[in-house]
Amino acid sequence: MFESAEPLRAEYAELERALADPEVHADPVRARRTGRRYAELMPVVKALDEHARITDDLAAAQELAAEDPGFAAEADTLGVRLSEVTERLTRLLAPRDPNDSADALLEIKSGEGGEESALFAGDLLRMYTRYAETRGWNLEVLDSQETDLGGFKSVTVAVKARGDADPDNLPYGVLKFEGGVHRVQRVPVTETQGRIHTSAAGVLVMPEVEETDVEIDEKDLRIDVFRSSGKGGQGVNTTDSAVRITHLPTGTVVSCQNERSQLQNKQQAMRVLRARLAAVAEEQAAAEASTARASQVRTVDRSERIRTYNFPENRIADHRIGYKAYNLDQVLAGDLSGVVEALQEADLSARLQAAGQNP
Repeated sequence: MFESAEPLRAEYAELERALADPEVHADPVRARRTGRRYAELMPVVKALDEHARITDDLAAAQELAAEDPGFAAEADTLGVRLSEVTERLTRLLAPRDPNDSADALLEIKSGEGGEESALFAGDLLRMYTRYAETRGWNLEVLDSQETDLGGFKSVTVAVKARGDADPDNLPYGVLKFEGGVHRVQRVPVTETQGRIHTSAAGVLVMPEVEETDVEIDEKDLRIDVFRSSGKGGQGVNTTDSAVRITHLPTGTVVSCQNERSQLQNKQQAMRVLRARLAAVAEEQAAAEASTARASQVRTVDRSERIRTYNFPENRIADHRIGYKAYNLDQVLAGDLSGVVEALQEADLSARLQAAGQNP
């Protein structure tokens, strides 16, 4: 049992040797990748070792129990422990998205609903910011277009984990289910007659990729500069520092205007462009990768919603898994654990079933 997982032991041993090599640590990107993969495999290898050890002990206890009934109780205890380890190992070995160990780029865009939708996009940004804080992640705003009332037409942020983060606490693996259209039902601050309105904001989640992962030919880029707009800090919207990059072969357009210099804005825009191109290439290359993002709706249409935030009832509902809870105030304050864990459990069950295993 679990013989097919044995190659992971060899990979783990090789990673352990690599982490002791000074040359690996001389390359920060390689060191980070190696460390994260090592941390990802550690619980698997430990569980494999435990499973092998208990299996041997159980066989010995059962053999001895045939001669001495006193070993029967020990055999029963070992049998229970073996079942627990088997279940844990099965979950650890379930097929998973290789991008789960990546940091994430999060884009939030307002949709139908005008200013109210932009305000809701701001609420979502604050929700994710507070959630990131509870998980020990760093959040960096790469680009934003703010409205006069403090909402956002669009905002793009990078969510990064510490280098020693637990494999189950890495941004993309946790946040990827947030991609899609989020609908809100409430009385807008702009409403004078107390009527409940419905509006929507769109969220797109992408794994952040390293510069060496995506090859982009400079000849395929058109780079335009323009003056920043919106609520910029002193000096931000007084020079042509904003950058718009168009990837000509795909028509992908990315703009950044939050930084003070063209160079900084270009660097931020290239981060987003790499992530977008990598996501598109991955979807085109494999149906499995496309399935992982099937729920990430790229058009902000209220009819294509994944989640509803109902303020009058203090209710949050995720329509993909039938999740419902009446703690919307806590969720918006950053307590996303309930819905995130429910989505992860549903995803694990689906992956186990796809692999022909019982969840």
